[in-house]
Amino acid sequence: MTAGRPIPNAVPHLAGNEWRYVKQCLDENWVSSVGEFVTRFEREVAAWAGVPHAVATVNGSAALHVALLAAGVQRDDEVLVPALTFIATANTIAYCGAHPVFMDSEERSWGLDPEKVADFLARECLVKDGRVVNRATGRTVRALLPVHLYGHPCDLDPLLELAARYPLAVVEDSAEALGAEYRGRRVGVEGLVGVLSFNGNKIVTTGGGGMVLTRDARVAERLRRLTTQARGSALEFEHDEIGFNYRLVNVLAALGVAQLEQLPAFIEAKRATADAYRRALRGRSGVTVFNEAPWARSTYWMASILLDESVCPDVRALLRDLNADGIGARPLWRPLNLQPAFRDAQTYRLEVAERLYARGLSLPCSVGITAEERQAVVEALAARLS
Repeated sequence: MTAGRPIPNAVPHLAGNEWRYVKQCLDENWVSSVGEFVTRFEREVAAWAGVPHAVATVNGSAALHVALLAAGVQRDDEVLVPALTFIATANTIAYCGAHPVFMDSEERSWGLDPEKVADFLARECLVKDGRVVNRATGRTVRALLPVHLYGHPCDLDPLLELAARYPLAVVEDSAEALGAEYRGRRVGVEGLVGVLSFNGNKIVTTGGGGMVLTRDARVAERLRRLTTQARGSALEFEHDEIGFNYRLVNVLAALGVAQLEQLPAFIEAKRATADAYRRALRGRSGVTVFNEAPWARSTYWMASILLDESVCPDVRALLRDLNADGIGARPLWRPLNLQPAFRDAQTYRLEVAERLYARGLSLPCSVGITAEERQAVVEALAARLS
């Protein structure tokens, strides 16, 4: 710690027009789901991502839920999803009445392994009547849900090629990766839909909030209906399908607009922290600092490392010690096949995800972290390694 103060893992950095824009909402009495800042936030996020349509939601889970519905995911369908991700990714599949099939990660990006997905589709599935059918369950595999983990793009092009070869919708979970780039393209825009999260610890925050991105006007219109209780008439309270109260409110969108204005600087701050940890830990035996692939530009939402057993026999004990000393380290996501809620889900060749989880941790990386705080993190870590 520095001067006795805890060093959190990742907290908001409110250094721009947040106060002014929120006050404008309060002064004008536009605080609910209608107002200038909701539409402005959608427009400016869409422009940043390079798509014509963005639909704001109350959180990232809501965004992913309606994105899956808009992609055609139905009850008793299946969705291929990485095991190494936050549980919300699989929960939203369950919200649709569908079933996740957990796939492995690849070593370079920690994202969905395209080779194993290809192997699963070739060996375990067949195409029948224009549908991909899982031989083991008889269910339709409706969608592929890659996750851009910890701000780093997954290897997307091979997955897009598979989706073109098989009748699969691609839903990009970019909740952790606003601003990241894959081969020079912004993530979240290559599939039918992509989703973002603006949770309190994300690089841009609205406190809670999410966004669905799409190039398809009809999909965007369906998303807007689903997120506003599927109200059909502007005059009458008439609803022709089940909808959801998922619309982001104006006062939170005001935060988002102010935060988005600072996104380039936020990305550089995150990248500087990752680089500082990389330089400080370079050459240290048994410590591997996660680094972006040559084809990627990561936002480093999390700055993560892997620890060999030779220098850290018990990663959980290390995490407890660091947290007790005020260093906000955290474990990698617990693979979803290890979650009690999904213990009965199908898995396929999970060889990497569980090893990453067992040996990985993420270091404090707030946008506003100081050089002194980063040094304190490194010293606290080094003092506890063999």
